[in-house]
Amino acid sequence: MFPVRVPLAAVLLTASLLTGSGRTSGTDPEPAAAAPSTTAEAPKTQIPTRSPDWVSDRLKEVDAKIATEIDNLVALYRHIHTNPELSLAEVKTAARLAEEMKKLGFDVTEKVGGTGVVCVLKNGPGPVVLLRTDIDALPIIERTGVHYASQVRTKDRFGNSVGVMHACGHDIHMSSWVGTARVLASMKDKWSGTLVFIAQPAEEIGAGARMMLEDGLYKRFPKPDFALALHSDPHQPAGVVSFTEGLALANADTVDLLVKGKGGHGAAPQATIDPIVLAARIILDLQTIVSRETNPLDPVVVTVGSIHGGTKHNIIPNEVKLQLTVRTTKTETRDRVLKAINRIAKAAAQGALAPAPEFRVNLEEYTPATFNDVTLARKTGEVLKQAIGAANVKGRPPMMGAEDFGRYSQGGIPAFIYFLGSIPQEKYEAARKPGGPLLPGMHTDAYAPIPEPTIRVGVRTECLAILNLLGK
Repeated sequence: MFPVRVPLAAVLLTASLLTGSGRTSGTDPEPAAAAPSTTAEAPKTQIPTRSPDWVSDRLKEVDAKIATEIDNLVALYRHIHTNPELSLAEVKTAARLAEEMKKLGFDVTEKVGGTGVVCVLKNGPGPVVLLRTDIDALPIIERTGVHYASQVRTKDRFGNSVGVMHACGHDIHMSSWVGTARVLASMKDKWSGTLVFIAQPAEEIGAGARMMLEDGLYKRFPKPDFALALHSDPHQPAGVVSFTEGLALANADTVDLLVKGKGGHGAAPQATIDPIVLAARIILDLQTIVSRETNPLDPVVVTVGSIHGGTKHNIIPNEVKLQLTVRTTKTETRDRVLKAINRIAKAAAQGALAPAPEFRVNLEEYTPATFNDVTLARKTGEVLKQAIGAANVKGRPPMMGAEDFGRYSQGGIPAFIYFLGSIPQEKYEAARKPGGPLLPGMHTDAYAPIPEPTIRVGVRTECLAILNLLGK
């Protein structure tokens, strides 16, 4: 996500994060990634030119190996889905993946950036290709109805009792990642170079990629010439993949706002400064950042995802806590929007004669925008068309979702993430009809990918994308 970094003007922020954990900013937010050139410049390591029959030759061997592995991979998927773990607590998941990779002859290092796993397979001279899977789940009670649904309940890092569910497809990612490793390890006579397969923790809180890089991912292990990843797609049928050239995903900031007032009896509001009313005013005023302060052609999202205040019907509390996610695509827009949130909150408090609110940006969970290298995207896209058919490879507009995979492009490393369809064709067709049922999205309690053929297509496309970059 982040070839070049540029400085931001100061944003007025206060002390530490409300949750009591994480790096926060009292001055500038972390710089967002600058967009790479829109021209299709060639990567520093050239992608080999292949013969017309190269894909069909490789595909036969890849598919034959997948056929012997698919039942085991689906079983692995169901095991992972049934036993999810939250961000920064992926101990058993990481151990299982490490065990799988050791069996294949990878040199495996555990506990990189917390619970991250780095697996290296050297096979002669040639490019170094990184393939990432993310491994964490979400604090959601599953309601998919599948027989292998998660029943896990635990406490999150803040002490809240929550359900745990793979509601973002990371179980699909892991199963495809293991399958790709198995196939490529069995085809060492067909490629030359180095594979760096990484299992990354804490993607859901935007911290895992940074943690692995800060723990020496590119210093302790071979530095990649290319970085690849896939992500499940809840709105496309299994068998379809899609991708974006250039900007793919947005900057994401986590903001905590503590609105202060003066508590008292609910029957005597005149003797109080009601922070609930003040918080409601702030929430409404924040929407004008997008509707009245931002160019309509410059994408911005300001969402208040959580509001907590008060303990009883007839008590006006002293404070209300708001949790926000802020999405932008440009450095200067990010800077302006964060300033605007702080300004609006302070102005509302001043108008109510309330104490100034506390405004904090959690830089531990900041995720810069993700950019797909244009040349890598186009060349990989051509291979994917040959692997699964041109009609099944689609363009995809940029999204305001966020992904910390883009951090692996630091230093100009070409990176590419694509999206893997994961729902049955019949459900897709039904949803397209007028008045048809809506498809459950990611991060919902009803998202249930179909393991087969989703994993089969995931392994096939990852294998061909990687083989296209390696020697031989």
